[in-house]
Amino acid sequence: MTYEEIFKGLKKKEYAPVYFLMGEESFFIDKITDYIIENALPEHERDFNQTILYGKDTDIGTIVTTARRFPMMAEKQVVVVREAQNIKNIDQLSSYVKSPLQSTILVINYKYKSLDKRKAFTKEVAQNGILFESKKIYDNQIPDWIKKYAANLKYKIDNKAAFLLAEFLGNDLGKITNALEKLTINITNSDIITPEDIEKNIGISKDYNNFELQNALGKKDVLKANQIISYFATNEKNHPIVVTIALLHSYFSKVLKYYFLKNKTNEKAVASSLRINPYFVKDYKLASRNYNPKKLVSIIELLREYDLRSKGFGDAGTKQGDLLKELIFKILH
Repeated sequence: MTYEEIFKGLKKKEYAPVYFLMGEESFFIDKITDYIIENALPEHERDFNQTILYGKDTDIGTIVTTARRFPMMAEKQVVVVREAQNIKNIDQLSSYVKSPLQSTILVINYKYKSLDKRKAFTKEVAQNGILFESKKIYDNQIPDWIKKYAANLKYKIDNKAAFLLAEFLGNDLGKITNALEKLTINITNSDIITPEDIEKNIGISKDYNNFELQNALGKKDVLKANQIISYFATNEKNHPIVVTIALLHSYFSKVLKYYFLKNKTNEKAVASSLRINPYFVKDYKLASRNYNPKKLVSIIELLREYDLRSKGFGDAGTKQGDLLKELIFKILH
């Protein structure tokens, strides 16, 4: 079952007797857990009918005993087990999961790993409750996720604005949602989030950022690239060279991969191969015209060299801003 499907049921007050929430991405696990804690019971019923346990401090016997209690003067009780990944032999919950109490909502918060789907216990959870695997969202998927989340808030966000947030906040979904919610509060005259809105409310420059640097290099726009790195050099704290190098390494590696794709006419297929948004395929096409494979290989080698230098290997004296200027000069020439 998907995150959206689970929330659709929760908002209708359709609660399953067991929720086993597992996987690498803790954001979705916490969102579902917190929603159940805050909404499954009226506030006046929570003192006697809501129990929160922690994996390091509990065991299977305690969980089962708590879950088998009947609610006090209420229709339901909620039992949440946070950090359940710390419980050994979690599959010993099988005896309860096979026949869960319908008046209990048991939430197992099992972060950073997943159950073996071939095992009987996993199948029992899926059969008698809700089994949800929260998969990690990769960096290239973040801009589209931002658009989707913004749409849930009844806002649109343009491609550049989504990529600015993704670049600045990485794949920390908690920070991204906080930023989007802040934007929706501050933007009152429109339902579209623009780069200007992000610059004004989040503090990310719409003109001087790694995304714009990448574009300038792809176009071989020497003036724009130099303007951006000069800005970076005076704001090293907000624009660490290691982040810039990592992003450029990913970018030029994809340009090299694009160069050797057999079918370049199908933009969706290209985007899938490069793991990028189809909107930006044209930018990679242009960059492949400006850099031949030999130059791209030398750029990737340069990025590795300057990554080491930026970390003090073989170069302990050069300022990071000066290192970046050297690197960009060599890329463009």
